[in-house]
Amino acid sequence: MINIVKPLSSILGFYFLLLNANFSTAQTLTLKDAVNKGLANYGTIKAKENYVKASSASLQQSKLDYIPNVVLSAQQDYGTINGQNGALYGFGGFSAASSGAALPEQNWNAAFGALYLANINWDFFTFGRTRERIKIVEKAVERDQDDLAQEQFQDQVRIAAAYLNLLAAQRITHSQEKNLERALVFKTNTVTRAKNGLIAGVDSSLANAEVSNARIALTRAKDQEQEQASKLAVLMGVPYGEFVLDTTFVSRIPKAILEATSIKEKSNPLLTYYQSRIDISNEQLKFYKRAYYPTLSMAAVFQQRASGFQSGYTQDQTLFSTDYGTGISPTRGNYLIGLGLNWNLTTIARNSAQVKSQRFITDALQNEYDLVNQQIKAQLDLADAKIKNALDNYNEAPIQVKAATDAYQQKTMLYKNGLTTITEVTQTLYALNRAETDRDIAYTNVWQALLLKVAAAGELTPFMSEF
Repeated sequence: MINIVKPLSSILGFYFLLLNANFSTAQTLTLKDAVNKGLANYGTIKAKENYVKASSASLQQSKLDYIPNVVLSAQQDYGTINGQNGALYGFGGFSAASSGAALPEQNWNAAFGALYLANINWDFFTFGRTRERIKIVEKAVERDQDDLAQEQFQDQVRIAAAYLNLLAAQRITHSQEKNLERALVFKTNTVTRAKNGLIAGVDSSLANAEVSNARIALTRAKDQEQEQASKLAVLMGVPYGEFVLDTTFVSRIPKAILEATSIKEKSNPLLTYYQSRIDISNEQLKFYKRAYYPTLSMAAVFQQRASGFQSGYTQDQTLFSTDYGTGISPTRGNYLIGLGLNWNLTTIARNSAQVKSQRFITDALQNEYDLVNQQIKAQLDLADAKIKNALDNYNEAPIQVKAATDAYQQKTMLYKNGLTTITEVTQTLYALNRAETDRDIAYTNVWQALLLKVAAAGELTPFMSEF
């Protein structure tokens, strides 16, 4: 199943970002640019592109199985030709091919000899085995292509999620910087008033504690931002650095958020890949069944032989020549044309178990397909629920921010006039920070929910067309 992001509502790092002013001169990295860089540079995609090339080359090789074997051979030898009556078999080729008369005693007469051979051997009819073997490789090419396509799709989803996560992390940093600024202003005012005896001295200590807490929160936010930037850099296949991201789209509702979306099994990259695994298993099953049948072969041989031993050598052992030219000049030739049928009957019994095993493999692959299909449908339903929740929060967030801002300003003014305590002021400070955070979460969660939906449907166009 596509692993897009953790549950959006449980991750603090998913927030909307308006870039800091000091980034204004840097080049903005758009979401489309990030996706294109990832598709061009990510190591897994490069590896699967090479797997496709390897499968395509194997397909070309397998198609050559249709042509016959053509062998040309030439050899020139020097040796004796003592023969002996008897039976033998050259196991593994460990015997000499010397031929000659079975003389009464050993002699060491030696001459040159040669053999020139042209051989054609062709399994011209295999009851479909060659065709099925080629189909298996064709399905393997399709599987690797589908694997590449689903990897590219998932990488686009991962990059888009990482992009939004980094936006969120940068917004956290920005919010914590604002929070630190408020704490510093509040501390300055509190310390000044305490020195003048207008408020209790303990208030300045509490203000110092708030500043320290704000600095710690800012450090944590920066650490989260650096972690998210590192993840995005890895997915894009570029060195780690500070990325200036496009934030213009996050403050609006995507147009495709409420469009009906359904899973198209034939075009969903992940389901297509799992289906291709089933297809190649079915082709292998057909190939194993073809092994039940025999093989029809054709052979054609033409050979010429040369020898330094003359035809009367059997009666007169002096009739041989050690001359090299005489020994390698062909004097005899033969040809042979034949048809053959080869059928190993025990293959039927052996292949029965292999066919049964392949059927179980096919069933297992179908089970995996059904599971992934079920998970994707559940993910699509979850995305619809998240979209509804995100839109509800999007509408409520501005109300909370306005109320928290009004409360903070009111308590600050009352504190300056000695009409409330520092505890009440810090409570409104927390409430304002939380309200701003909830607002930014609501903005980002709308886009994260749409990404979850299109990823489940297997069609990223509705999401990417928003940019």
